[in-house]
Amino acid sequence: MRRTPAAVLTAAFFALGPGVVAVLVPYWIGGWRLRDPFPGPVMIPLRVLGVILALAGLAVLADAFVRFVVEGLGTPIPLAPPDRLVVGGLYRHVRNPMYVAVLAAIVGQAMLFCDPWLLLYAAVAFLPVRGFVHWYEEPHLRRRFGADYERYRANVPGWWPRLRPYRP
Repeated sequence: MRRTPAAVLTAAFFALGPGVVAVLVPYWIGGWRLRDPFPGPVMIPLRVLGVILALAGLAVLADAFVRFVVEGLGTPIPLAPPDRLVVGGLYRHVRNPMYVAVLAAIVGQAMLFCDPWLLLYAAVAFLPVRGFVHWYEEPHLRRRFGADYERYRANVPGWWPRLRPYRP
C-alpha cells in the first residue's frame, strides 16, 4: 500500500479504535472525576504515576501506528495489513505494543482518577484482545510472513517487554 492512503486510514483507525477504547470509554465509565480515597500525600505520587503511564501509553501507541505506515507499508487495520512484518522500534521489545499501550493508558487513568471501575475495565478489555491476538492475529501473521514471523515470535514476548531489543 502507498504511504499516504495508509497514513490516512491509520489516523482514522487511531481515533476510532484506541481513541474509543482508551479515551472515550474510560470517560463514559468514570467521567474523569478526581477521587480522593487515600490521605493527601499518598495521592500525589499515585496521580503522577498515572499521568506518566497514560501519556507513555499514548506515546507508544502513536509510535506503533506510525511504524505500521513507515516500516510496514500498511495499516494496523486487519483489512489493510502491512506488506512487511513490523519488527522495529518498540516491536523489538514486545510483539503487541499497541495493546499493551492501550491497557497502560487505561490503568494510568485509573490511577490518576482513583477509579477502580477503570481497573476492572482494563482487565475485562484484555480478555477479547488476548483472544483476538491468539485466534486471529498470530495465525494470520504465521500464514502471511511464515518463518520470519515464527523467528520473531520465538524471540520477542507478546505481553511483557524484553529489556534488550530483538535484532532480526
